[in-house]
Amino acid sequence: MRPVGILASDPALSRGRQYFETLGEVRGPRTAFQRDRDRIIHSISFRRLRHKTQVFVAPDGDHFRVRLTHSLEVAQIGRTIARTLGLDEDLTEALCLAHDIGHPPFGHAGEDALKVAMQTVGGFDHNGNTLRVLTLLDSPYPRWQGLNLSWETLEGLAKHNGAIAAPGWALASVDAAFRLDLTGQPSLEAQVAAVADDIAYDNHDIDDGLRAGLLDFDELIGLSMVGRGWAEVLRRYPDVAPRRLRSELIRQQIGVMVNDVIEETRARVSSCGASSVADVRRAGETLCGFSSAMADEERALKRFMYEKLYHHARQIEVADRAHALIIGLFAAYALDPALLPDEWRATLPPSEPARGRHIGDFIAGMTDRYAIARYREVVGPVEMPEGF
Repeated sequence: MRPVGILASDPALSRGRQYFETLGEVRGPRTAFQRDRDRIIHSISFRRLRHKTQVFVAPDGDHFRVRLTHSLEVAQIGRTIARTLGLDEDLTEALCLAHDIGHPPFGHAGEDALKVAMQTVGGFDHNGNTLRVLTLLDSPYPRWQGLNLSWETLEGLAKHNGAIAAPGWALASVDAAFRLDLTGQPSLEAQVAAVADDIAYDNHDIDDGLRAGLLDFDELIGLSMVGRGWAEVLRRYPDVAPRRLRSELIRQQIGVMVNDVIEETRARVSSCGASSVADVRRAGETLCGFSSAMADEERALKRFMYEKLYHHARQIEVADRAHALIIGLFAAYALDPALLPDEWRATLPPSEPARGRHIGDFIAGMTDRYAIARYREVVGPVEMPEGF
């Protein structure tokens, strides 16, 4: 098979950054992609992920995942795949770490609420918001807005789930300022980040769902892929109590899925004959992904997780409360902008749609607990379940 390493993005050939940086502004012996990764890790928006919902809102238990720990786990899986395929690990890691930065509080419930609240000003999309945060809102540097990430990192974040024919307003505005070739295929590093995200949440959400008591283990191992993995774990550790082996099952599944992606990606690259990064972008198809058999089983797992965990009655109750909270916050700030903090009120645009989008920016950046506190401050009492 054709080696995949020749398809790695080369930081020395980067298309650059939106704002030119002089030598005095470049610190340390790092590649462009290493700088991007470091800027993301040191950003305020990345730190806020520690208090944003992954599956459960404001969980009591210290062992449940949040957006921050999920992003770290995605990065670990992504680097493993990238290293094996000979891709740029630093670019892959940067994409994995930043891919959820645009999520509002309360996960998908918060995103759905902002879509409704902002429908007259263009709506809301967490992926477009990720680019907006990184290029405009999170601005720690004195000479430019945003983190001034490389073209390859911004392009990968914009398109990590594939080419985009009709971007929403947030992504379109970023693209207008710094063209990201939205209709082409993303780099292999971006494709790795996307599949690493799937592998991470497919398996780690199982772990959290079992810990919370919302998933039934016997039903879970009724899925063919999970059942095979469980049989293999029991065969390997016949002298260990089954309850101690559940974490091993998660590791087993991650390993199987990672190996499948590596072999399938190698086969697709060989089949299409790509021999450069440009060929990857012109391929017209995703080159990194699951085999057809694994894709079928992964979809079955997702259906199970939606039915048994994400749409569990207790989860729906929390999501409904979170949805109402975000709608209420947006309405309060839109009706009386004097309720906004001083720095946000001082930069409030005078007219729509910029005005509503500005309020959306403020709310989308909130953590779960900050949103609850602000609701109690500007709207009134609210009871949110304290988690699991």
